Amino acid sequence: QVQLVESGGGLVQPGGSLRLSCAASGFSLRYYAIAWFRQAPGKEREGVSCTSNNDGGTYYADSVKGRFTISLDNAKNTVYLEMNSLRPEDTAVYTCATDSPERPLWGTCKFDDMDYWGKGTLVTVSS
Repeated sequence: QVQLVESGGGLVQPGGSLRLSCAASGFSLRYYAIAWFRQAPGKEREGVSCTSNNDGGTYYADSVKGRFTISLDNAKNTVYLEMNSLRPEDTAVYTCATDSPERPLWGTCKFDDMDYWGKGTLVTVSS
C-alpha cells in the first residue's frame, strides 16, 4: 500500500528553521518525482519544490529559492524539506506528493502530475 507520511511541522519564530520529512512506504521513492506543496489559509495550493533521481533536477518556487532545500535519502526512502529564514508568509500546511508509473513522464518533476499525497503537516511562523 502506497503511503506518504509527513512530519516535522510546528511553530517557529520568524527567521527560524524547520526540517520537514516525508517518509514513503509501499514503494521506492528513487524512481519517482517527489514534490512538496503548501496551502495557506484562504489560498490555493502552491508547488514549493520538487526533486527526481530520473531527471536529476531540483526545482523551487521563486518564493522559497535560496531559503528551502529539498533532498532525498534513498536508503531511508524519505524526502526532506529544509526550511531556513522562515517568514510569516511561509505559514501553511505542507504536503508531500509523488507521481506514479501511469504518468507518461513518470519520474519527471511536474507539479500538475502528482498522484500520491500525504496528509500534510502544519508549519506556523509567528512571534
